[in-house]
Order: sequence, then C-alpha cells, then structure tokens
Amino acid sequence: MSQASTARSLTRFLIEEKREGRINPDLRLLIEVVARACKTIAVAVGKGALGGVLGDAGTGNGASINVQGEAQKKLDVIANDVLLEANAWGGHLAACASEEMDEPFLIPDAYPRGNYLLLFDPLDGSSNIDVNVSVGTIFSVLVCPGDAQDVDTQSFLQPGTAQVAAGYCIYGPSTMLVLTIGHGTHAFTLDREQGSFVLTQRDMRVPDETREFAVNMSNQRHWEAPMQAYVGDLLAGSEGVRGNDFNTRWIASMVADVHRILTRGGIFIYPWDSRLGTGTDPCKAGKLRLMYEANPMSLLIEQAGGASTNGRERIMDITPTHLHQRVPVFLGSRAEVAMASRYHHEHDMARASRFNDA
Repeated sequence: MSQASTARSLTRFLIEEKREGRINPDLRLLIEVVARACKTIAVAVGKGALGGVLGDAGTGNGASINVQGEAQKKLDVIANDVLLEANAWGGHLAACASEEMDEPFLIPDAYPRGNYLLLFDPLDGSSNIDVNVSVGTIFSVLVCPGDAQDVDTQSFLQPGTAQVAAGYCIYGPSTMLVLTIGHGTHAFTLDREQGSFVLTQRDMRVPDETREFAVNMSNQRHWEAPMQAYVGDLLAGSEGVRGNDFNTRWIASMVADVHRILTRGGIFIYPWDSRLGTGTDPCKAGKLRLMYEANPMSLLIEQAGGASTNGRERIMDITPTHLHQRVPVFLGSRAEVAMASRYHHEHDMARASRFNDA
C-alpha cells in the first residue's frame, strides 16, 4: 500500500478521536478552523518581502504598539485578523482572546455562540520575521463557564489544567501543526500540494534527560541567585558538579525552541529577572504570557512526558488573575526541569532558614 493511501489527515484523525469519545463535534470543528487559519498565515509568512508583509505595522507616525508595549509587525496584525475572522461565524466559540488585544473579542451577535473560548498568540517570535527565522502560532482552548452570552474577561481566567486542547503551528522549512486534545501530543505536516495537514508523528515523547538548554544568556546578569547557580553549574561542564558537558541552543522564537525540545529533548528557560520588578505584579512576574504561551506549551510538553514549572510550582496549576499575566517558564525534559526547580526550592529554604534564625 502506498504512503499516500495510508496517510492520516488531520480531519481523519479528529473524526477518529470523536468516534473514540475524546472530542465532540464542536471541538473538532474549532481545531479544523484554527488549522485552516494557520494555513492562510503560512502562505503570508512564506511570501515574505514578495508579499509586502515584512517590517513594523506602522500607523503613519511610527510603529504600532500592542497591549504588551511591543512594536507590532505587519504579520502580527495579519495573523491576528486571520484567526479572528476564521473563528467569528462558525458557531463553536463564545469569544477569543489574543496577545495582541487588550480585551477579549466577543463573537458578534449576528452569529451563534458556542461553548468554547480560544486564546492565541497569533505570531510568536515575530521579531525574527525580517531575518527569515521560524515563527509560529500558539493556541489554547477552554470551555466557557456559564452562559456563552455572558462571557467576559473573568471567563478566561482558568488554570492551564482546564485546557481541553492546545497546539502550535510552526512556519519553517515545512509547516507543522503540533496538537494535543489531552491524549498525547501529535505532529501534522502540511502537504502543500494537497493542502492538508497529515499525521507524521503520533505520541511525541520528550526524553527524560538532556544535555541541551535554551536560554538567552545575554540576560544572565539580571537573574536571581538560584538561576545563576543552576546555569553556572551547567556551564561548568564535565568538570563541575553536574559531571556533563551541556550545549546552549537559543533561537529567540518560543515555538522553534519548544519544537526542538519536543523533537530531541532539552530544557527551555525564560526566568524572572530583576528588570521585571518585584514579581508581585502579575503583568511583570515574568516575560512570557501565562495564557497565550506558557499554558498551551506546558500542556503539549506534559502530554509528551515532559514537565513545566515557573521554577517553584507547576505552571498549569496557577490560577490566573489577569488576562495578560506573565510567568517565568522552565519546560522540557522531566529530569532537568526537576533539577532546575530543586535549585530554586533549596535557595528558598535556605533564605527562610536565615530569616528564622535572625
């Protein structure tokens, strides 16, 4: 039998999952709509300069600034609009929330509303667009609590454990959709000739141990003491207490870095640093967004056998208090995430002991 005849499309995969009782028709439709939107975004990304989509999204007076205080790229705006328009009329959503928008986008009254909430980072790593580095779309799906007609910001403030699906699409040499509906993490590759996503790796697994770490070393001077100690021991190599030589890999695109870790192991780190203030402000407790980046990536990693924490607690156990809340992130190979957390817990215990003795 030929490979073409045995290939399992995303649509067939979702239908089979529905028959197994793992998803309902509305969730299946939602995932397919997001996948179609990602194909549209992939075309725009692939055109690059030929499509006039590079550079900042200017307003006539300089770059446009999003709610995060960051300069928007043209493709940020395009990707955000594509996802909103694709999901507005299907009847499967009550509302969307985007990293690029201050408030949730409610499904217009002209269309029926469903029982799901969609959160997304429309184009993660967009600062890399102009240099042709892989970027991606990250998404998370929640069940709308209560009446879908009364949805508001509070409706979205659910812990990561409440996610019913999550995924990302990476726009690289090939376009890939990596998806979980709570039963493993699976990769689908876009067949450009056929125009469909095809299952290419089922039940991805993150190796328990690793000798690779992904972190922006230029920020090292701003890290807190346990992070300094942890990375210092990694850099000491085989002559240090860890007894192994570790390699650093950093792409500065979370989707690309996490995809590498899902594929061959490693730990991705974006820790808290001193420029973010005390950490008591939920919008300044870290660099990455809890709802749009940390939670969906954590679900994907955990479903692949890995782990994810903020250095001190499991990320998906955090109950958000703000739509654009930020957190430190440590995710990837289970043993290494546990080791990084140990440095933080031991530091906290030593500090508490000194305080009690004073």
